[in-house]
Amino acid sequence: MRSVTKPLTTKNFPLVILCGGKSSRMGKNKTFLPFCQFDSLIHFQYNRLYPFFENLFISSKQHNFNFLEENSTNIILDENKNIYSPLIGLKEILTKVNAPKVFILTVDTPFVSIQSIEKLIDKCTEYEITIAQTLNKTHNLCGVFSTSLLPKIEKMLEQDIHKIGYLIKQSHVQVVEFDNEEEFLNMNTKEEYEKALEILKRSI
Repeated sequence: MRSVTKPLTTKNFPLVILCGGKSSRMGKNKTFLPFCQFDSLIHFQYNRLYPFFENLFISSKQHNFNFLEENSTNIILDENKNIYSPLIGLKEILTKVNAPKVFILTVDTPFVSIQSIEKLIDKCTEYEITIAQTLNKTHNLCGVFSTSLLPKIEKMLEQDIHKIGYLIKQSHVQVVEFDNEEEFLNMNTKEEYEKALEILKRSI
């Protein structure tokens, strides 16, 4: 891993695609929705990010990704199979990825550009959390998280607190402004999935 004194680049910075949600509003597991020419959204995300990150991981409750080897070291398994908590997933990631800081990106934000990721990484040095914000929304799971957060996360889980927003309020945070709402579209519903497919058509 990089020395903290060296300039940050995507190549030597770990990125984790977060896939552990319930997808309750979508009605089906959005991780495996077809997207672009790929049979699943996660395959699309992994394929587009892989050229830019030497340390690219998927966080999930189980390994059922047909484009990766069964014993792939790129999977971070959330061992809490029955509890859907982004905070538990974040704890697993920060514990298992051997780096002082990790970029977190949810599987259902397929348009966040490499340039925007680089901008967030570039601004993260002095902060525990560095996240993206657009006019309409703060994107709590699009940004850089530090391993120094682990004691806070463990204390929150002991108190049965699972909200990322609460962790952000308790931490030293940098919020980075972006103008393009579509770039940070989060596909929680069927309507948002259909909107993403329309955006995809326009970009081809």
